Amino acid sequence: MTTTPHNMSPKNAKTHVLHRSSVATPPRAVKGEGIYIFDETGKSYLDACGGAAVSCLGHSDPDVRAVMHAQIDQIAYAHSGFFSSDAMEELADDLVAHAPEGIDKVYFVSGGSEATEAALKMARQYFLEIGQPDRKYVIARKQSYHGNTLGALSVGGNMWRRKQFEPLLISATHIAPVYQYRDQRDGESEAEYGLRVANELETAILELGAENVAAFVAEPVVGATSGAVAPVTGYFKRVREICDQYGVLLILDEVMCGMGRTGTLHAIEQEGIAGDLQTIAKGLGAGYQPIGAVLVSQKINDAIANGSGFFQHGHTYQGHATACAAALATQRTIRERNLLTNVVKQGENLADGLRAKLGQHPFVGDIRGRGLFRGVELVADRKTKAPFDPNMKIHAKIKKAAFVRGLMAYPMGGTIDGVRGDHVLFAPPFIVTEDDIAKIVDHFAGALDDVFAGEGLA
Repeated sequence: MTTTPHNMSPKNAKTHVLHRSSVATPPRAVKGEGIYIFDETGKSYLDACGGAAVSCLGHSDPDVRAVMHAQIDQIAYAHSGFFSSDAMEELADDLVAHAPEGIDKVYFVSGGSEATEAALKMARQYFLEIGQPDRKYVIARKQSYHGNTLGALSVGGNMWRRKQFEPLLISATHIAPVYQYRDQRDGESEAEYGLRVANELETAILELGAENVAAFVAEPVVGATSGAVAPVTGYFKRVREICDQYGVLLILDEVMCGMGRTGTLHAIEQEGIAGDLQTIAKGLGAGYQPIGAVLVSQKINDAIANGSGFFQHGHTYQGHATACAAALATQRTIRERNLLTNVVKQGENLADGLRAKLGQHPFVGDIRGRGLFRGVELVADRKTKAPFDPNMKIHAKIKKAAFVRGLMAYPMGGTIDGVRGDHVLFAPPFIVTEDDIAKIVDHFAGALDDVFAGEGLA
């Protein structure tokens, strides 16, 4: 067996990890403290994106860590095919107590993609239980993202992620997103725009045959693919009406935008409706352990309970006791410290800071989002909204430049259609201060200057 000599720095040793990139090995994170991560050289990085909107309590919360230690001392894991646990039962009670109207049960998994898979299967089984076996089609939106497993990727509208795996994906229908910055027509009011794109759902249902459609899947606020794109007022109320009219289940994906990220515990609260199934993850456990869940309406639970009595699905680590304990501690901590108030306050500070610093920047087209979930769309021409040439990979260069400055941001390409467009997503921990926000804005503005100067565009 080959070992690394004691006098060789780990960063210089050969890695046997298949990293996300085969051409570059990332630095090693060795310590987390508040909103900062430190690498093996001692360099600090301000985590302005929570990794991927995960680390809502930062990286070293003492209360969460203490609860995890206590749970591990008691029992770390017991397979859910044999046992429940206090941690799982208490977390489910807590989530239902604070859930949108109609939610009665919680199905635990280990992350967002698993939650989507479970929700899709649950929707299908629901219709089998109530005697409507023809309902099998799923409708979703273009420029959405619901996870990287094959079922989740199938309903997702992120074309770049889907492209090479297309032959393996199940069939799904995709309608227009709510993308006001680019798609609202001249002379069209916000209400008219929202109604027009919502009615695409009805059109798609009728084309497929209402008796054949099982579910519509949507993110209340679109995250990674488009960069914190919030719906216009009234859109989701119309979507709920359409789903109810045709007996279609509404699956809300709050894996990234939920659990307080937009300023309310559930993003859909701000739309005045509830879903039949709702997926959560990321901020549920703040990254202290892998965990996700599906919030299940009483209607769906009753159909299964009064029918087969068995949801035909399962994962080895679902309801993991330590993960549930960490998530419960996370949720209690957010409430006890009144952190959602800080999400709203610092979210506005972040939006104001970005607008003040970059609102007139020649290559910044749109600054958007809710709470501590904000996106900046970059354009080659503000007037025409023309995007940069995708071959320039502006988003990737900004990520690199920000990282050099000690800032973790979440840039993505393909904002418009999976190929064209660049944006940067911000999702800092809920514990950020006004000073932290100022640093985020300054570092980001500096990274933009570095990139555009390098491109000869300064």
